[in-house]
Parts: sequence; C-alpha cells; structure tokens
Amino acid sequence: MTKKIRKAVFPVGGLGTRFLPVTKAMPKEMLPVVDKPLIQYAVEEALEAGIEEIIFVTGRGKAAIEDFFDHSFELRQVLGERGKSAELHTIEFPVLEAGSIVYTRQQDPLGLGHAVWCARELVGDEPFAILLADDLVMADTPCLKQMVDVFEETGGNVVAVEDVPPEHTNRYGILDVASDDGRLAEVKGLVEKPDPAVAPSTLSIIGRYILLPEIFDYLSERKKGAGGEIQLTDSMARMIGQAPFHGLRFEGTRFDCGDKAGFFEANVAFALARPELHDQIKDIVKTYAAEDGH
Repeated sequence: MTKKIRKAVFPVGGLGTRFLPVTKAMPKEMLPVVDKPLIQYAVEEALEAGIEEIIFVTGRGKAAIEDFFDHSFELRQVLGERGKSAELHTIEFPVLEAGSIVYTRQQDPLGLGHAVWCARELVGDEPFAILLADDLVMADTPCLKQMVDVFEETGGNVVAVEDVPPEHTNRYGILDVASDDGRLAEVKGLVEKPDPAVAPSTLSIIGRYILLPEIFDYLSERKKGAGGEIQLTDSMARMIGQAPFHGLRFEGTRFDCGDKAGFFEANVAFALARPELHDQIKDIVKTYAAEDGH
C-alpha cells in the first residue's frame, strides 16, 4: 500500500543574492506577489495537497518567516479594536495548528541537497514533498496536488517538469526520458545543468518533488556536484531503477520568482487574476507599453 504524503520540506535558507539589496534584511521567500509572500503561496499549495506537517530548513536572517507563521497579538488587537475584520482574517490564515510547523537550521549553504538532508530526522522513514518557494505555480488544481495524485497512481519518485528552450538546459536539472505519453515521462536518467549540446532532453525539473526516504542514504554521503554544492539531482539520479520515477507535465503556469523578470511577471499575472485589481492593472500595463512604443 502506498504511504500518504504527509510532510513537506521547504528549503528557505538561501541568501537570495539575486535580489540584493532588499534581501540583505528580508528573506527572499518573504518577497510579496501582490500582497502575499512567496512562502505563503507555497504553504497554501502544500496544505491544499493534503500536507499535514510543514518543515522549514532555515538559515541565518530568516526569523521573519517564523514570525509570519505565528500570531501577532498586537496587530490582532489593533485590527479588532478598529473593526477591520477582513484584514484580521488575512493575518489569521498563515497561523497553523501548534506543532504542525517545525524548523531546523542549515548552518552552511552547501546546496539544495544539503538543505534537504538537514530535514532527515524530521521526515523519518516516509515519502515526502519538497517545495521551492521561488517557483510559483498558478493552477486550477495546485501543482503539488496533481503530483500527489500521480504518486498514488505510480508510487516511487515524482518531479514536476516543463519544457524549456534548448539554450536554457544549462540552468536546470534535465530529464533523460525512457518513455513519454505527453503527460507523464518515465525517467531513466537525470543531468544537472547540462550544456545544450549534450542535454538529453529539454524537460526541466521545477521546484516540486515527491521523493522516497531512501534519498537520505545518498545525501548522507555529502558528495559535491555542479557548482561545488551537494546537488539534490545527483542523489535522485542514483535512485533511478530502484523504484518508479516519473516527471509530470503539470497543468498550470510556473513563474520563476528567483529571477527579477519572472518575479515581476508573477506580480502582473496574479494581480490580473484578482477581480478587484484586474482593470486597474490592465490599464497600467497598457499605459507603460504604449509609452514604450509597443
């Protein structure tokens, strides 16, 4: 019987150097898309997929994340006294049941694989999800929920994938595909950031994973890969052939919010999706596009 996916790991210990200077004093995961931080979108996606325990792998300077998912008694009192019930509701949701969020510290930024390894004792011996808040997905059915449905069907490891331009394969982990029905691709190999000339496909892993706990056996070896970091992809590749491994072409739109242009695009797209903002944002975009001569 396939075990239920109950736990999700959120590696949030990164430095966010691409968004300096703001990330000098603010975690990149707290950057807002319209009026919610990236990390809230990711946590909401996990909860909608049935996740029961949130595991944050933090680093220095990430206290704002812990505070965000806790009660703000002073703010609650002020909003209550002023009768601002709608605003009060918006700050209540991120606060989850006591014990459902846990934190562990990644003391040294040694790569995504190392960050996930830091959560090994909290995950234990069960399959689990990983969500990278930098990758924001707009979808009718949350991306992770789509993946959980596939996991319940196939078992094994499942990653979310999308096709990228051939010249961009050196930015991502790329699948070597055994078979592909247009939705699910059976994985026979993984290559981290291959040169376009030798990339086995253009199917790129985005920041959503469901992995078996055996991944920790390989991560514990702490072998360095591309960029001198402990790469999650390298350990995932060593699991191929031991259990089913699939890439899911998820339904939805992914925004790379680790990139300034992608972050801006996400703000525009999510604002346009809000009925109360749609017309204003549309007019603003039209105005600036017209001034630019396009």
